[in-house]
Amino acid sequence: MSEPCILLDRSRPGILSLTLNRPDKRNALNVALLQKFTDQMRAANNDPALRAIVIRGAGPIFCAGLDLQEAREESLVHRSGELIAEMLRVVYFSPKVTIAAVRGAAIAGGAGLMSACDLAVATVDTRIGYPEVRIGLVAGLVMTFLRRQVPERQARELLLLGETISAERAQEIGLVSRAVPEDLLEDTVDMVVDCVLKGAPGAIAKSKEMLDSMWRPSVEEDLERTLSLHREMRKTPEALEGFAAFKEKRCPNWHPG
Repeated sequence: MSEPCILLDRSRPGILSLTLNRPDKRNALNVALLQKFTDQMRAANNDPALRAIVIRGAGPIFCAGLDLQEAREESLVHRSGELIAEMLRVVYFSPKVTIAAVRGAAIAGGAGLMSACDLAVATVDTRIGYPEVRIGLVAGLVMTFLRRQVPERQARELLLLGETISAERAQEIGLVSRAVPEDLLEDTVDMVVDCVLKGAPGAIAKSKEMLDSMWRPSVEEDLERTLSLHREMRKTPEALEGFAAFKEKRCPNWHPG
């Protein structure tokens, strides 16, 4: 029997550890993982006993983003796009404090998942990036959260160049809360959780609601708009060429003929 794509740990009272468990695929986001993740997050959001949710990736990589092998299947474009939007939604609107514990890499949708969390603690050797333009896509859904966290100039650099940056650089621009050595990651996450537990749960939930209400347009409006763009871009000739290049391990040809 195959391993579950999501692992749950409630060994510490009031805390849920939710781990993406596709380490052989760099925890890439396929439909099965997205659905399971969203279901578990919804259940956690409605559990009054929980105060914080820590999101991790099994193995050396937090999350490499969309499963590009599956992304080439036209029949799944609509479903996977909806699930990515819903994944980001249930994390961002969680009444609990959400903490991303990041190591190795957070790329594309993985960076989006990290940025949808309230806090992100990353190891200093982590690489973070939004390389969607390099495979003919637009980082629309995850842009919703990136633009709320970093200045416009830095957002443009990340989105238009598609390069990865270090966790330390990400901390400088506000994309990561804390960048720490590998051996301090779990201790730092525990320290953050300890701080969460000192706050009143109702006050924390209301604070999160108020923070979101201060943004216009809202996250919901942004997600609705960018989901439409996500579906459109997944079917373009550039995206199809980008997926093919990824599969064939070559550079994409943006100027055929």
